[in-house]
Amino acid sequence: MTKKSKAARLRELIAQGCVMFPGVPNAAIARQVERAGFDAVYISGAGMVNATAGMPDIGLLSMTEVVSLAGYVASAVAIPAIVDADTGFGGAENVGRTVCELEKAGLAGCHIEDQEFPKRCGHLAGKSVVDIDEMVGRIKAAVSARWDEDFMIIARTDARAVEDFDRAVERACRYLRAGADAIFPEALQNADEFKAFAREVKAPLLANMTEFGKSPLLSFDELAGIGYKMVIFPQSAFRVSMKATEEFLRDLKKAGTQSGWTKKMQTRKELYELLDYDPAAESWKNRC
Repeated sequence: MTKKSKAARLRELIAQGCVMFPGVPNAAIARQVERAGFDAVYISGAGMVNATAGMPDIGLLSMTEVVSLAGYVASAVAIPAIVDADTGFGGAENVGRTVCELEKAGLAGCHIEDQEFPKRCGHLAGKSVVDIDEMVGRIKAAVSARWDEDFMIIARTDARAVEDFDRAVERACRYLRAGADAIFPEALQNADEFKAFAREVKAPLLANMTEFGKSPLLSFDELAGIGYKMVIFPQSAFRVSMKATEEFLRDLKKAGTQSGWTKKMQTRKELYELLDYDPAAESWKNRC
């Protein structure tokens, strides 16, 4: 990276076109994302709580835990990272502190949602949203708290599932007037809604291509073509790795050996290369 901040780099990327954000639960997979040639990475809130605490995505991690976990990711890669900041972990003052801490940890941006606390996964039933003025207060607090004006404040609205499409559009427009840099319409239900939202809301838009949810799996090119600027794939890599691990453990229990799986494993050498680790290097000996 140059001396330019990661937040500034993210804004440059969005100005140039649509950006693909593979989602990660941790820093090791973030390194894989960077090595695969992606320009940015998304830190999934569900991924962090699922992988770290073994719990569901219902707002169970604290602000301090999210900042710490997201900071590991941001420090491990040179590409910009954005993170799921849930509802901002409290009232407007808490939202402001969250933004300050995420910025200090090296994140390029975050999204904050208009759900009530405790939040729920955006593609499950039973969600509720706060009054629009309360969310406007969250956004204003987030914007005023950042030091770097390039740090991206993305307002997520869950109103499509709770109210209706038109209210989601109305909320998005209010959030932009409050100072949000981009909008994340969660759980749109078909391709026509993605297209209509892009026509109605003139701002950088983020599309969530999560599997097994309310939204269809549109391609990156299709979303870019209708005007979206960011596309996240929050749990895809995590789901693939979890399924592979499940199959391996089932086979290990049956066979009593892992020998049939070694060709499917990342080798020690490959892991060390990913982590930029040379066990013979004096710098690493001093760290241990």
